[in-house]
Amino acid sequence: MVRQLHPLRLLLAGSVLGATLALSGCSAETAAQWGRFGLPEAASDRAPFVGNLWVGAWIASLVVGVFVWGLIVWVMIRYRKRQPDEQPRQTRYNLPLELLYTLVPFLIIGVLFFYTVQAQNGVLAKETTRPVTTINVIGQKWSWTFNYMEASNPAVGAVVHEAGTIDKIPDLYLPVNKPVRFNLASADVIHSFWVPAFYFKLDVIPGRQNSFDITPDKVGVYSGKCAELCGTYHAAMLFTVHVVPEQEYIAYLKSLKANPNNVGEVTPPEYPNVVPTVPAVEGEKK
Repeated sequence: MVRQLHPLRLLLAGSVLGATLALSGCSAETAAQWGRFGLPEAASDRAPFVGNLWVGAWIASLVVGVFVWGLIVWVMIRYRKRQPDEQPRQTRYNLPLELLYTLVPFLIIGVLFFYTVQAQNGVLAKETTRPVTTINVIGQKWSWTFNYMEASNPAVGAVVHEAGTIDKIPDLYLPVNKPVRFNLASADVIHSFWVPAFYFKLDVIPGRQNSFDITPDKVGVYSGKCAELCGTYHAAMLFTVHVVPEQEYIAYLKSLKANPNNVGEVTPPEYPNVVPTVPAVEGEKK
């Protein structure tokens, strides 16, 4: 006598087999990225705040999803039609169940909101215990300008900058394990400063200076880009981030200083902080 397998067991076995086959063909790097739910390898001290929130949200979503999918499959099997003329029992106005699926989403949203605020506060906290390296960033159509505010640094002794163009991707050099303060300003429209490996981005808004502190903690070369659809050549707003030892960082700034065109700070135009008044039309009520 052949024993018939339960449909739920077949579904579970198929899922496990599929997941095993999918993961067995992955490299160690790909498997590690799966563990981060698609995030790149972190390269800053603020990354754990966003990384933990991201992974936690995915785990919570998967738990809810598995629970709901399990209920769906269970109901399909448990209450399936067994006789040709059988009619399932109809149920309505189940108050406890309706309260459950109304209150549980609010509970989930409340928990996610709590941890989101915690992550936001951690990411935006300013460095207060160590001196910071200040870099004034300007977003302009269609590239970036980086001002290294190193006039008080005896090893450099000047403010130097590097300006990118639509044809030249600029380089941003950062000293490893040294806190950096980025002051962001725009020369025209809204941009967004984003380094994916830092797990952080911040808008660059005309007439307003946004700032954040971050400590790069992993030597390497990383991509940076504009995360705001800012116009025709938005895709060209790229930059390359080099996280290097402090000696190499100083050497790079000295190479910029050797070119007089790179000495001094580039500043964006001033923008009014109020909406301009429109002259009244004759006969119009004031």
